[in-house]
Amino acid sequence: MTGRVIVVLGPTAAGKSELALRLAHALDGEIINADSMQLYAGMDVGTAKLTVAEREGIPHHLLDVWDIRHLANVAEYQRMARATLAEVQARGRVPILAGGSGLYIRAALDDLNFPGTDPELRGRLEQELERCGPGALHARLAGLDPAAAEGILPSNGRRIVRALEVVELSGRPFTATMPRYESLYPAVQLGLRVPRAELDHRIAERVGRMWQAGLVDEVRALDRAGLRAGPTASRALGYAQVLRFLAGEWTEEQARDETIRATRRFARRQESWFRRDPRVRWLDAGPGTDPAGLALATIGSCGSPKDMAPRTTS
Repeated sequence: MTGRVIVVLGPTAAGKSELALRLAHALDGEIINADSMQLYAGMDVGTAKLTVAEREGIPHHLLDVWDIRHLANVAEYQRMARATLAEVQARGRVPILAGGSGLYIRAALDDLNFPGTDPELRGRLEQELERCGPGALHARLAGLDPAAAEGILPSNGRRIVRALEVVELSGRPFTATMPRYESLYPAVQLGLRVPRAELDHRIAERVGRMWQAGLVDEVRALDRAGLRAGPTASRALGYAQVLRFLAGEWTEEQARDETIRATRRFARRQESWFRRDPRVRWLDAGPGTDPAGLALATIGSCGSPKDMAPRTTS
């Protein structure tokens, strides 16, 4: 844990992948994925996963490691991410953790331990989810733990069930189980900030490009491979909407428009999550800005990669 970790975070479509690449070239770095959906093999177009050519020879880790039917597990990601951080540092390279999944970033960096589970309680909550739908459970969570509800999409039944399980098991809000903002690693967390109107425009353009790049065909192929059986992957933005189109519930235009709306809502939740972390150093990434230049200046002000102490706060 002696070497510095660079973190590139922010909402979807803010330019994280591009900035991570530029920093990797400048700092002799390797990139570690912190986007929960890019962990899934075959989910390429809809997650804006860089192609091998677009990675420009920079090693990228923790892409395509899970089957689409695998249930996402933050504790499992934590183990993989920390092992990868150690491997990159052992090679004398700078690890660059990049992505928009806030809980995954905290799991990799912070002293975050995950409460246990109760199969009977979990089963009861999952039955209630199936019977009543995620909206009703999300409303209950909002009453018990508003901060947790704010950070979880109302459609994400799996995460809602987990939050309610922790509340019932511990007798405390789900967010109370989160540690203070204290990193186990010397880290510089760089957040990309884009004006709201510009971010909305970028999201719409990105979804349009995904459609042109064959998102529907990608989802159709994954559907044949078992996507609907994947409790996590089947709910991914874009994939869930296209599955409804393929099932005949929506037109293709409805699926595309709803993907844009859902992605914009998700981006606001990402921003809300990251704003709560006082360690994030925000960089302007709107039109006419140079996020890479700002990032390198910020990193340079923190000392050398080998001797920077962890920055912690309560």
